[in-house]
Amino acid sequence: MNVTLALILLTGCTSKGNSAIEITSSDVSSSRIQSTEQPAYLRVVALANGSAEIIDSLGFKNILVGRDIASTDQSLKSIPIVTSGHQVVAEKIISLSPDLVIIDSSVGPAQALQAIKKAGIKVVSIKEVWSVGDITSKVLEVAALIGVSKSGSELSAKIDSTIASASLQVTGSPRIAFLYLRGGSSIYLLGGKGSGADSILSAVGAVDVGAIKGSTPFSALTSESLVGKNPEIILVMIKGLQSVGGVSGLVSLPGVAQTAAGKSQRVIAVDDSLLLSFGPRTPQMLIKLAKAINEVRK
Repeated sequence: MNVTLALILLTGCTSKGNSAIEITSSDVSSSRIQSTEQPAYLRVVALANGSAEIIDSLGFKNILVGRDIASTDQSLKSIPIVTSGHQVVAEKIISLSPDLVIIDSSVGPAQALQAIKKAGIKVVSIKEVWSVGDITSKVLEVAALIGVSKSGSELSAKIDSTIASASLQVTGSPRIAFLYLRGGSSIYLLGGKGSGADSILSAVGAVDVGAIKGSTPFSALTSESLVGKNPEIILVMIKGLQSVGGVSGLVSLPGVAQTAAGKSQRVIAVDDSLLLSFGPRTPQMLIKLAKAINEVRK
């Protein structure tokens, strides 16, 4: 996985003016089904990005005994987090006596994973997903892994239908820039091709200006890079926006005030754990994002 994408994972609407339109976790619900299948495992620790939320959405929350910190759906609140940040804590996981631990390539460190395996616990790695088009393949993979393939197909169909609905709500291909901000660490990045946000924006009919002629997921934010692309809307994560002092602080960053988005303060902020989750919450998030784009353009 791209190092910057790993950094991102580690870490309703409001009025316009000096406030961003916000999409929080509480604004979005997961696509869900009710299954009658019997899973092949009874105690699962799901650490791969989105896997805990997928298992819950398939109707098998009862088999989850541990999750990663990025799985923030409110329905999972009772499931213990067994990572420190995004680092596996082997002792926590072993103490839960799981019969399956689901990981992806972002999960580590390797020593902790090896300790879990040495304890006789099955550890299976699944493919990471960083695009809207691959969400259903992840659902199918997780469902097959826990032995409920029929349920996976049903949930995938529901997800595809909602995503298709979101793509019809935005017209005119608005030009949007995704900025990754961590003011406390002086990190200011412009998202580009492969950031994950490019797929999100494409799914709602928008144009990710950073991905045009861009070959890297992220590049340093400069006046030249942003003004030349002149986005009409800026997309950020909520904590990132807070770290620079809100919309007023955002507008003071290099080049922002000179763009159409900066001049009109058209900003959309999405919950950090939600924007790039690429799981069963993503379809509803896309619906909310499409509505926010239409609202901020009024």
